[in-house]
Amino acid sequence: MEMLFQWAAQLLQPHVQLEEAELLRLLERPPKPELGDVAFPCFTLAKMWRRSPQQIAAELQARLAGAQAEAGSDGPIPLLKAEAAGGYLNLFFDRARLFPRLLAQAAKLTLPRPGAGKRVVVEFSSPNIAKPFGVGHLRSTVIGHSLARIHEALGYDVVRINHLGDWGTQFGKEIAAYKRWGDAEKIKANPIPELLALYVRFHEEAEKNPALEEEGRAWFKKLEEGDAEARELWQWFVDESLKAFRKTYDLLGVDFDHYTGESFYTDHIPKVVEALREKGLLVQSEGAWVVDLSDMDMPPCIVLKADGTSIYATRDLAAAIYRHEQFGFEKMLYVVGAEQTLHFRQVFAVLKKMGHDWADRCEHVPFGLMQMDGKKMSTRKGRVIFLEEVLQEAVDRAAAIIAEKNPDLPDKETVARQIGVGAVIFHDLKTHRIHNVNFSWEEVLNFDGETGPYVQYTYARTQSVLRKAGWPTEAGPGGPDAGACCAADGGCCAGPAEGERSQELALETAPWIAGSKAWDVVLHVLEFGKAVERAAENSEPSQVARYLLDLCQLYNRFYHDERILVDDAAERDAKLCLTAAVGRVLRQGLYLLGLEAPAQI
Repeated sequence: MEMLFQWAAQLLQPHVQLEEAELLRLLERPPKPELGDVAFPCFTLAKMWRRSPQQIAAELQARLAGAQAEAGSDGPIPLLKAEAAGGYLNLFFDRARLFPRLLAQAAKLTLPRPGAGKRVVVEFSSPNIAKPFGVGHLRSTVIGHSLARIHEALGYDVVRINHLGDWGTQFGKEIAAYKRWGDAEKIKANPIPELLALYVRFHEEAEKNPALEEEGRAWFKKLEEGDAEARELWQWFVDESLKAFRKTYDLLGVDFDHYTGESFYTDHIPKVVEALREKGLLVQSEGAWVVDLSDMDMPPCIVLKADGTSIYATRDLAAAIYRHEQFGFEKMLYVVGAEQTLHFRQVFAVLKKMGHDWADRCEHVPFGLMQMDGKKMSTRKGRVIFLEEVLQEAVDRAAAIIAEKNPDLPDKETVARQIGVGAVIFHDLKTHRIHNVNFSWEEVLNFDGETGPYVQYTYARTQSVLRKAGWPTEAGPGGPDAGACCAADGGCCAGPAEGERSQELALETAPWIAGSKAWDVVLHVLEFGKAVERAAENSEPSQVARYLLDLCQLYNRFYHDERILVDDAAERDAKLCLTAAVGRVLRQGLYLLGLEAPAQI
């Protein structure tokens, strides 16, 4: 619709006293197709012109009578008619003449690149060492991975950082638990479950024996001071955890440029503390050293605890300063749960007080909780579902469906992985990230309705249509652009059959487009770039997911209601050209969300 709105604004601007941006804001899509393609409400002009909206609509209708001959940025704008309806002016474009132009643009569609020459740092996933990679970690992982790909597609240089939770008092507790109850052989055989069991036991025992908490703090103090035994045990926990994490990342198709956890920045903490002291920002409060933020209506930010050990905020301050020095980012995204909102407000505020104006380019990307039976998952209480188990279960269920519906499908194991893992990822990304997600096997692994498999099936359908017609497909020779078929001048080329060269067919008009659902499909294809830009601007992958679902619904209606491989060559080739464009957008959109696109299902 954006292109039609642009044309409508170009037509109206000479006749109204409004800037183009204001016109674009006012334009609407009529509630029913028979009411036109674009509607302009005349109520804003009524105050300026001191006339009724109905009179203004009638006057504009008369003025636009010959507007189809006016030139737009892409040549003459073929307006069929303008029609006053109450206080609205409805514009009807000549679809038969416009469709070839729109189709040519859809076929050569590329994403805008506003990020060229700019760098974005994305911190995401960040699981805790010595704890399981549960479904609760899925949200940060898939949201961050998608945002990294979205920014990359828009031209940004993206740095992906996994800020591992590998430091803090919890490691003192883990060491204390191991020293009391640990079995080295059991941990070597099954590291994460055994370390989790120790962690859970520590908290159960600490409820009966509060002195254990002090024991855990003492071990962390030893760790910070470089105690050899504490360091050796901690490094062992880290190495074993990373082995397990990487298996899950491989299954999800997620990668990182840097695994720099909290421990990486410990050497930088003294410089941060010194800088805060020099600027007179550190004050003592109940034995701890804090930065007062009362002038910003926030509680104080603790920098050093009473025993002299660091805290999350200290390490995040050191990490932010280090990253700005190393990467010189345009912006830095922290994909971390909404419960940490105050923490990041405090960190960014302290950075500003230190004189780091680039703190304004740091953004916390919050998201809702992953819950189980309406309750927050907790490693302390052992209430956690291993993500790897969820993904494997999804793959197994996808394999069972394939075995039933398409037992002769080539490479069934790969397709089952693509569909199963994709179902889990898409289930998370299709709704607004700030909403809580209640984990349920039935919802996560439901392959019907608004799901990842539905989008993947639609993509496979486009490729099936192209194969049947003898056209190049996304998966064929030439890669993802092999299906490009329309020339910039509006000509559309026939897809080549085996061993044949493509031939250009002039497509100046498309009389069959009246009443065809191909019109809505091509308009939606052309909205892809804006959907991706909105996703980046709002740090919201669901913008892409919802766009893909709408495109699938439009294309599937077109597929079911109309013949694509008709006898008329020009109409057939135009519909195949549109199918190829839909396939390319679906493939790229799935990639941006972290899903794969099987050519056959």
